[in-house]
Amino acid sequence: MLNETKYYCPECDEGFHLPRVRGRREFLQAIGASAALAAVGATPRRARAADAPPKPAEELIKELYSTLSADQKNELVLPYDHGTEGHPTRHKTYNAPPLGNEKRLSSTYTKPQQDLIKRTLRAILASDEAFERLTRHGKWDSSGSFEGCGAVIFGEPEGKNPFAWVFSGHHLTLRCDGNSEPGAAWGGPIYYGHSVNGYDKNNVYLYQTEQVQAVYDVLNEKQRAKAHATNNPGDTHPAGFAPTNPRHGLPLAELNAEQKAVVEKTMRVILDPFRKEDADEVMQLIKANGGLEHVNIAFYKDDGSSDKVRWHFWRLEGPGFVWNFRPLPHVHCFVNVLQA
Repeated sequence: MLNETKYYCPECDEGFHLPRVRGRREFLQAIGASAALAAVGATPRRARAADAPPKPAEELIKELYSTLSADQKNELVLPYDHGTEGHPTRHKTYNAPPLGNEKRLSSTYTKPQQDLIKRTLRAILASDEAFERLTRHGKWDSSGSFEGCGAVIFGEPEGKNPFAWVFSGHHLTLRCDGNSEPGAAWGGPIYYGHSVNGYDKNNVYLYQTEQVQAVYDVLNEKQRAKAHATNNPGDTHPAGFAPTNPRHGLPLAELNAEQKAVVEKTMRVILDPFRKEDADEVMQLIKANGGLEHVNIAFYKDDGSSDKVRWHFWRLEGPGFVWNFRPLPHVHCFVNVLQA
């Protein structure tokens, strides 16, 4: 097992110290109230409603928007094109509530609206297990709770208007845009992590760390030497998403079929917390950009580190996209995939 480094992560030192609330039980209570009623003798009509398929995230976002008061819309809804030219605010990643710590869910949304937001968050994920991972077993890292996170809407999700919904907290930025921006997976970059050493059994993304390590293990020594890169670009947004020219590391075109299969499997494993249509879109965009033949893989050490580990974070880079996964000193994963 690799040892945790002393690398300092300023973006993670946000000073959040909110009390822990809500675990899996409360989450299931929140989104499954109708099912609970059916279980204790609700009417047949209510039982049929409980069995109905959950609403897509896009419908829940529109429903949330319809419940907002005029004051809430002034506070929590920004224009779709908000920001500077070429750098819309909706594309930013956050390590705290998107509108700042004073705009947490607990202080900006009503309890029923918070329930809609929680259901939306679950709807963009693949399973209850994926939700449990994203919440870090209900701890939410330094956000402390679901209510310690935040959410914002860009645009007006009515009719065919373009919109984007962004949910963020410590080590987390997720989004849904109903494909308002074709050619951009999720409508912009996503980010998730866990404050535990990525090789620790208590890290909820240990299985992803192990899968990334499998890529490193399948390379021969000559390939590893080429994949080890200098001029560390960083793994965070925005600097970590800037393209390198020429691309760092090892071209995947130099791998054999078995090695390429391990890389592709790793991409799918990292995508497995997300609903199938979003994961498929990522892979389709990469294919449309030329496929793995045009992608490089690089392994970086943190600048100034003196430990004995061979790499601190992994980066895939190709036309239109950058994909970073860091296991040390704790997990960060940034994915930004666009049509080139």
